[in-house]
Amino acid sequence: MSRRLHFRAMRRLPGNRDGATAVEFALIAPVMILLYFGLVEFSQGFMAQRRASHAASVVSDLIAQSERTNRAGINAIYAVGGLIMRPFPVADLSIRTTSIAIDARGVATVEWSHGNGKSLPPLQKGNLVTDLPPDVAEREQTVIMGETQYIYRSPFAAVLPRPVTLSRRYFLRPRTVDRVVCSDC
Repeated sequence: MSRRLHFRAMRRLPGNRDGATAVEFALIAPVMILLYFGLVEFSQGFMAQRRASHAASVVSDLIAQSERTNRAGINAIYAVGGLIMRPFPVADLSIRTTSIAIDARGVATVEWSHGNGKSLPPLQKGNLVTDLPPDVAEREQTVIMGETQYIYRSPFAAVLPRPVTLSRRYFLRPRTVDRVVCSDC
């Protein structure tokens, strides 16, 4: 009799679906969780990149609107760049502003430069600038170059274990004068 019960139980086994959902969930859940955290990570990284770009744009635009400036004034403008980065940590943001003069021969050199971070120190006065975009490099002009560099650190180290450096560079012509003068840069 016990052999007969075993045989009947064995015949019902292929049709028995008890626990199948739990097994399917156990197989799919890790992939879905990883996908979810990956999308969250992508969104956070994209937002950090957008904010760093916006900070570079705003900082260079505010300096390009000036006639004269100094280090204290530039640092005050850099504080605005830090506010733009919120809610991301500002300690990982570096900003540099450089005035570039292009002479009659088309040679671009650094007039002055000011940076606030280790990764973007000021450029040396008189250094050649060789990587200007062609539409910016007009002869006998000056250009304000604003740069940001942000080190994005993932809150989910399993998804993005290493920090990612986000960089952006903007070029603007001075608005109200031919050249923005920095008195102590």
